Amino acid sequence: MLIDGHGRHINYLRLSVTERCNFRCSYCMPDKPFSWVPKENLLSFEEMFGFVKAAIDEGITKIRITGGEPTLREDLDKFLAMIYGYKSDMDIAMTTNGFLLSQCADKLARAGLKRINVSLDSLKPEVAKQIAGGKDVLTQVLSGIDAAIAAGLRVKLNSVPIKGVNEDEIIELLEYARAKGVMLRFIEFMENSHAKDGVKGLNSDETLAIIRQKYEITEVQKEFSSPAKLYKTADGYMFGVIEPHKEDFCDSCNRLRLTAEGYLIPCLYFDEALSIKDALKSGDIASAIEIFKKVIKDKPQKNRWGGDDAEKSGRAFYMTGG
Repeated sequence: MLIDGHGRHINYLRLSVTERCNFRCSYCMPDKPFSWVPKENLLSFEEMFGFVKAAIDEGITKIRITGGEPTLREDLDKFLAMIYGYKSDMDIAMTTNGFLLSQCADKLARAGLKRINVSLDSLKPEVAKQIAGGKDVLTQVLSGIDAAIAAGLRVKLNSVPIKGVNEDEIIELLEYARAKGVMLRFIEFMENSHAKDGVKGLNSDETLAIIRQKYEITEVQKEFSSPAKLYKTADGYMFGVIEPHKEDFCDSCNRLRLTAEGYLIPCLYFDEALSIKDALKSGDIASAIEIFKKVIKDKPQKNRWGGDDAEKSGRAFYMTGG
């Protein structure tokens, strides 16, 4: 069992397979040029899998594939098949912007992917285009959601409510998700130095107040390690709200992140990281696991988005996923 310095059980590994993304979302990476890290700077899937196997043996039970945009990484299905072949009951999930999903959802499901989270911030083409950095994306994303459902994947939708941009769509997004039979989670904007200046997110109370204008909702019991608080409408539809600004958000954190370049990151907020790249490229899995355990031991207790010391994060989310 992997326990951090604050008594939390760490069993969830998020793997960023690329920092490349085909969107330039206002709350993430609007000003980053369209470029890519040279392939030789990235961990190969074979190197990453060597670490994943050892991490599973140490107690990791849940893996999420992230990016950047993970569907941009060639042979992603083969990597998923490696993990599935090693432990077929592993909880394998992925987070994506959904743009390429209609082309690959079935292939990824057959390779062992079980669950998928798709970002959907607007149902209006022009607003979706604005958020994504000027690219027409909505038709492709909606097709991707349908393809994921048809492939038998368990689908969740993620939406970041932004003041003056999509806050008038909160109920519409909720009703779209309900009609599709999938869960929607509203995520508070996490202030970071890479976001577009002036972006202001709605907090959870503001989002819930809008929903209550039309629906009677009640909070329901959530799994302890889940990042989302869950709510249910009177007719039984369940949705979530993720509140990184709340004091208790970090109490149940069970996650560690590995970037495509081999950095182990203990907390989404902080920049601190240790590299296992050299160890993996030399085949020294034991040293990689030693570093892995040190990162877990030194995992911070809390982020700094909330409370009296609230401040922006310097974290580049496109390198780590959300």
